[in-house]
Amino acid sequence: MSNSLKDPRRYFEAVDQSGAADAAPPVCLYLEVTNRCNLLCETCPRTFEELEAPADMSWELFTKIIDQVPDIARVVMHGVGEPMLVKILPDMIRYLKARHIYTLFNTNGTLLTPRRQRELIETGLDELRVSLDAADAKTFLAVRGKDFFDRIVKNIGNFTKLQKSIGAEKPLVSIWLTGMKETIGQLPDFVRLAERIGVQEVHLQRLVFDDAGYGLARAESALFEHTQAAEEAAVQQAQSLAASLGIRLNASGATEPGLSLKASADERPWATCRRPWSLMYFTAHGRALPCCIAPFSARGYENYTLGDATQQSLREIWNSPAYQNFRTELVSDAPPKPCQSCGLRWSL
Repeated sequence: MSNSLKDPRRYFEAVDQSGAADAAPPVCLYLEVTNRCNLLCETCPRTFEELEAPADMSWELFTKIIDQVPDIARVVMHGVGEPMLVKILPDMIRYLKARHIYTLFNTNGTLLTPRRQRELIETGLDELRVSLDAADAKTFLAVRGKDFFDRIVKNIGNFTKLQKSIGAEKPLVSIWLTGMKETIGQLPDFVRLAERIGVQEVHLQRLVFDDAGYGLARAESALFEHTQAAEEAAVQQAQSLAASLGIRLNASGATEPGLSLKASADERPWATCRRPWSLMYFTAHGRALPCCIAPFSARGYENYTLGDATQQSLREIWNSPAYQNFRTELVSDAPPKPCQSCGLRWSL
């Protein structure tokens, strides 16, 4: 590796020929290790349209990206696909952990077999987030598209039992529920389920949708700004129950669930987002997007692609006119389309 790559700050802040000030290097990478999936979730855009051709991120592209920011603090290994479909996923995790990078990913839990459970523990993975989205099989089928609820619950329970039996503190296991009118009433039972299968952390995730809507990702299903009394009561009940059971109940956006569903007093809430200054997101093909929310919040990758890691260095992408213009627009009164409702429809 050349000297310019040993220090990521030197690499990202090398002299720009245009004279423009380069942004400080990112501290986090989101890597979509695959865009393939074995479920048909009613809240996911890939169920309804092909965003990019099906692919897994190649080892060559993965290592090329990682090696350009050797001191990156955090890598999130998911996008719109199911990471555990990737055969080399354990090798990818080991590559990151050898560099002392905090590593996590979201999974649907269907492939968390006994062999994969031990394998994940042995890699040193820091967090395993399971998107479950329901407290019973009937609701799971309606939201996630296939009848795998009992299998997933069994997989998670066996995984936490294995961790306890061998004294493995990592990965931290959490289960996630997308809060919709169709599911929010199940939040108390979701907390009870977590306690039953040995999970100590539960997250309420706000629904993300675009103007056109698809499946259950639509305005009619959203809770934000128009939560009903019964729905608020379910959140409060779940919070009290979680406290009594010693379970952490959080909301997306690093806030508590009740606050997450309230309207922001900021007239320009998108402008508080720091993602374009702190992280980079790459699809399985190497396409650079603004963040992990973008695929869910606006149609047409070509409208907000910021670069291509197969053709450009990360520094070139990070300090490109496209990225700089995106940052400038984000703090204006006319933000980019993927950001226009961010902080309004979903939490930052």
